[in-house]
Amino acid sequence: MIVTPTRVAATRRLAATLYGYAFLTDFVLLYPFYVLLFADTGLSVGQISSLFVIWSATGIVLEVPSGAWADAVSRRLLLVLAPLLPAVGFALWVLVPSYPVFAVGFVLWGAGGALRSGALEALVFTELDRLGAADRYARLMGRARTADVAAAAASGAVAGPVFALGGYPAVGVASIGACLLAAVVATRFPEHRPAPAEAPAPVTVGPGTVDGDDEPGWLASLRAGLVEARADRTVRGALLLVPAVTAVWGGLDEYTGLLARDTGVAEATVPLLLLLLWAGMSAGGLLAPVGERLTAVGYAGLLVLAASALAAGALAGRPMGFVLLAVAFAAFQLATVLADVRLQARITGAARATVTSVAGMATDLTIVAFYATYGVVAGATGNGVAFALAAVPYLAVALWLVARRPAAR
Repeated sequence: MIVTPTRVAATRRLAATLYGYAFLTDFVLLYPFYVLLFADTGLSVGQISSLFVIWSATGIVLEVPSGAWADAVSRRLLLVLAPLLPAVGFALWVLVPSYPVFAVGFVLWGAGGALRSGALEALVFTELDRLGAADRYARLMGRARTADVAAAAASGAVAGPVFALGGYPAVGVASIGACLLAAVVATRFPEHRPAPAEAPAPVTVGPGTVDGDDEPGWLASLRAGLVEARADRTVRGALLLVPAVTAVWGGLDEYTGLLARDTGVAEATVPLLLLLLWAGMSAGGLLAPVGERLTAVGYAGLLVLAASALAAGALAGRPMGFVLLAVAFAAFQLATVLADVRLQARITGAARATVTSVAGMATDLTIVAFYATYGVVAGATGNGVAFALAAVPYLAVALWLVARRPAAR
């Protein structure tokens, strides 16, 4: 058994690596400018929208296969490869900008996200469980979400001056550099894989090695993950909760700039309103350890709070409404982290990354459907009403959680 000082040191190393990886993965200075790059290259709005579809479709297609690959080979290996793919895409974008090259870049970016999704959560939970610190998973993942938000905010603040100095090539080089650093940080992830039940125990395990000599193949990992997701009722319920909680507000995040502009503020003020939302998401991630104490009814109440604040803030039509939206986004971020925590706690098989990737794929599919729905609703009613209507599904999820409470117990 690992003595306490060693366990604490190993947990801290894992946490530091996770936070650094999460920050660098989202510290992409091209974020605020890639749509402008597409437009300056001569792409129409329809062509730009088609690129987003390609991006989403890539993640959907590769999400579950990449999770099975992580379970069969090495989760750390996929985390190293994940940021390298978008780095190649960013280089192509600034060197030879054109529609086909942009499409290839989004395929690479989507593939990188698929490699990371599932593998990261599975690796972190497995390592914490090995160290006897699985109860710290919510804290670490909540802070990792906060690091994601901080990286997006920092990239937005730094991108302007960098662009002023060197244009698209400068922000492209900076984005590539962040991706390369993320890959280097990923090599510091520990990985100790449990041996299959039927295999003999491994003889020795050194730091950062992969346990078990009899690793399952890709197809076996895929099959095992899908079987667990389908057959285990508690896993299935936790898996469905992830897209139910994550997809709608994750899709709304792409339209917050339009909602901010609709309040009548100047264009230069829009980023300040969005900063409120980023602060709310950061707070929600940091509240994850407290949120773990919520019962099913308490979790349902959290969703009702988020939905109510979302609708009220969106319908206010004033800049002060973004204070309520910040509360909503904080609650949604907390609910998202807790949904992942509940899923990881219910997975018992070795195909953890595969099951997590199934949840990721379901989320991506739901987001794509939401994009299409939002476009129709917002076109007919405006962004404020569309945001308010997006709160309705969360009330339905809250009722579902309360109704199935006896079964959950």
